[in-house]
Amino acid sequence: MIVAWRMLSDDRGRSALAIGGISIALLLVFLQLGFYLAVPRGGMLIYDTMRFDIVLVSPDYAFQGLSGTLPRRRLYQALALTEVEQAIPFYQQTGEWMTASSGIARDIFVMAFDPAVQIFDIDAITNRQDALRKPDTILVDRATRKEFGDLHDGRVVEIERRAETIIGTYQLGTGFAGLGAAVTSDQNFLRLFPGRNLGEISLGLLRLKTGADPQAVARRLRDLLPADVQVMTRAELAAFEKRHWMLETSTGLIFGFGAVVAFIVGMAIVNQILSTQILRQLPQYATLKAIGYTEGALLSIVVSLAILMAMIGFVPSLVLATVINAALRRVTLLPLDMTADLILTVLALALVMAGISALASARVLRRADPVELF
Repeated sequence: MIVAWRMLSDDRGRSALAIGGISIALLLVFLQLGFYLAVPRGGMLIYDTMRFDIVLVSPDYAFQGLSGTLPRRRLYQALALTEVEQAIPFYQQTGEWMTASSGIARDIFVMAFDPAVQIFDIDAITNRQDALRKPDTILVDRATRKEFGDLHDGRVVEIERRAETIIGTYQLGTGFAGLGAAVTSDQNFLRLFPGRNLGEISLGLLRLKTGADPQAVARRLRDLLPADVQVMTRAELAAFEKRHWMLETSTGLIFGFGAVVAFIVGMAIVNQILSTQILRQLPQYATLKAIGYTEGALLSIVVSLAILMAMIGFVPSLVLATVINAALRRVTLLPLDMTADLILTVLALALVMAGISALASARVLRRADPVELF
């Protein structure tokens, strides 16, 4: 490692350019992999703030924004199990938000529930639930796109040709539910969507008593309830959403393909940079061979050099990815966070790229002939 460091610092200008190229390669991997990992998190973004242990959904359930409906009476049947403490109806549907200034209608995802029950672990919603009992009132997600206009308290907006008053905002994010999201009461939901009724719910949220096993209760519910309902634990719902968004939609496939291409392109860049670095320092390698270094020893130096360059190049790529992802999150509304999983995955890939590139570049070492030094 010491020899590799001295070779790297021999010509700092060129080494800096080489490390800069590796940083760009790793930045590409950061961005593409970040998008790919954000896909399943986007599907669970809203669910992750909701309080439930088991969810009942329609057999037609595709994802949260296209959930279908199921009979509310299935909740009462679920309460027959002693382990079930609460069974809460939840309503959701996409409506049209008309922007008066432009006359353009945009989709907004509306969620509703009984204000007497706490659904979300979000203080901005919980503290305003009583106010939602007032007719035609809504809370709007601050992540709603700016095209919807200013979301200040007291603003009257038109949703589904009905005047609604904004009484507050909350910060969550819309995930894949749409360009905007709002929360209201179940009674206001019926006013917005008169074609719906309280007997047909979008989701049935079950909370279990302390100590109850969600998997065991879910199995009993599947035996108890008819075929017009699906039963999923939180973990099963997360796996369902992940499978849907990553394997069954173009979104996941595109970002997945992009992540693979980014890795391949990144490895090609690292390999080219490393090969150039070795060729430039071929006389030094020939000198080492002349004083007794074996092919294996020279290869270990190349591997150490590749790892050093990858580790140093990783730092600026991490900083740039953090800044770019923050900007992209504001534009795309996707949860593009620099999580520990993402950082560690890219770091591992950087080391893999360095190792493979070092082995691929080893053939250049054969040109290191001590005879050419004289």
